[in-house]
Parts: sequence; C-alpha cells; structure tokens
Amino acid sequence: MSVPAIGNQSVLVTGCSSGIGLATAEVLRSKGWNVFPTARKLDDLDSLKQSGFDAIKLDVTSSESIATAMEWVLAKNDGKLGAVVNNAGFGMPGAIQDLTRDAMRYQFEVNLFGLQELTNRCIPVFQAQGYGRIVNISSVVGRLALPFMGIYSASKFALEAISDAQRVELSPDSISVSLVEPGPIRTKFSTNCAGQGEEKLDTGASKFGAAYKQYFDKRRNGGMAEDRFRLPPEAVAEKIVHALESPRPKIRYKVTVPAYMGDFAARFIPARLMDRMMINHVKKRFG
Repeated sequence: MSVPAIGNQSVLVTGCSSGIGLATAEVLRSKGWNVFPTARKLDDLDSLKQSGFDAIKLDVTSSESIATAMEWVLAKNDGKLGAVVNNAGFGMPGAIQDLTRDAMRYQFEVNLFGLQELTNRCIPVFQAQGYGRIVNISSVVGRLALPFMGIYSASKFALEAISDAQRVELSPDSISVSLVEPGPIRTKFSTNCAGQGEEKLDTGASKFGAAYKQYFDKRRNGGMAEDRFRLPPEAVAEKIVHALESPRPKIRYKVTVPAYMGDFAARFIPARLMDRMMINHVKKRFG
C-alpha cells in the first residue's frame, strides 16, 4: 500500500531511556527528523535534554500522563505530528502458573493498553492532516510463544492482532501501521527482565525456583543461547526509518536471524513438532 509522504517530519518515540528507543531517536535526528523522545525517569529525561532533544516525561500506564505528553508535543509542533513509534515496553518472565493477576495486568498495561491509548490520541491528528505513520515494536515472541516468557509473548501476540486490525481500519485514511519484530538485541532488556522476575516472582514457592535462579543469572551474564545472534539497537532503528520514510512501508519488519527463524517456524512447523522442539529448548536452558 502506498501512503502519502510525511508532510511534517516529526515523530514521537516512546521508551527512549536506552536501547532501541534511544538509538531510534538518535538515528532519526541524524536523518533530519524532529524527534520528541519520552522516558519515565527524571534522570533519563535530563540525559535526553542534555543531548539536545525536546524530551517529555511519559508513563504509558497513566492516562493523565499520555494526555499531558500529547498536548505538549502538539503545542511544540504547531498542532501537527508526522508519526509515532511505540517502543516502550518490558518483559515479565516466569511460568504462567507463578504470575499473579497484578503482574499479568501490568504487563498488558505497559505493552498494550497504554500503547494503544497513546496511538488512539495520535490518530485524529493524522486524519486531520491526511498523513501519519504508526510503528509498533513487537517481538519474535509475538509470532512464536516462548515458555517462561508466556505473558510477555501474550502481550506481543495481542499487539500483532491489534496492529493487523487497525491497519485495515485506517487504510481509508492513508495512515500506515507497521510492526517491527526484533529478535535478540544488545540492550538492557535481558537484565531488566531478570530484575522483574526477582522482584515479582515468589521463587521460593515455585517448583521452578532453582531454574529461575539459573535463568536470571544467564540473562544478566550473557549465558543465553541466542546471545551469539544479538545485533545493536541501531539495526532496529534502521527498520523503523524505512517504515517511516518508504512510500510503501512493510507490514512487518524482522530483525536478527532468530526473528526470521521464528516467523518461519510459526507459519510452517506443526504445533506438536514445535512443542517437542520447545521442550528440548527448555531442558537445555533449565536442566
């Protein structure tokens, strides 16, 4: 689908404290975009501002914060916005049986509900302008569910479904919706994931307690099998640039070899065979 060129080369990028979000903000700025990066913590905001960005505090779990951030961005940019890159998110590890309702809800609040509330505030602006790009950062596990990351996978599966539906809903308005599906990237994701597990899982009461310890140690210390495939966050940023600037943005962008392998497996490998492969994977990872 061809979509109009961005009439106002401005973009709101969420989750820019580090990693993919920060790399995206820097790459887009280098290509002439007017970038409005967001972060939750004051230290991260100060760092972005010291780097010359017009940064704004945004907590996607807060409707008030979303409304305030959007009002600020539109006021700074004459009521216009060219695009939004929904990058803010985190991964909650753990067997599904070990996750509390609050933990599961918070995973969806960050990775889905807040993201979509922000997007829905951007859409009337895009419709009034006659152009706009939406880029949602998903994951390879939004195509292929990963054991012990099941609720994170579920949030990304849901993001894929919403993006597919909204892409069609917005097609009469010539607004594109693209998904970026990274595999392993060299960011703080693994370390933060381990921290979430240690904070929110009752590992002492779980049958997987010993396995969790080993799993979190590997996530922190670079002992994961997929580590050899990791690419820098700029590899994701370059795909985001294409989604924002191409006259024919792709529906899905995969980043890293595991992302391509996961997509192939989801489409062509029978479920029972996939189960056996996952069981072997879990045994190697946890013993």
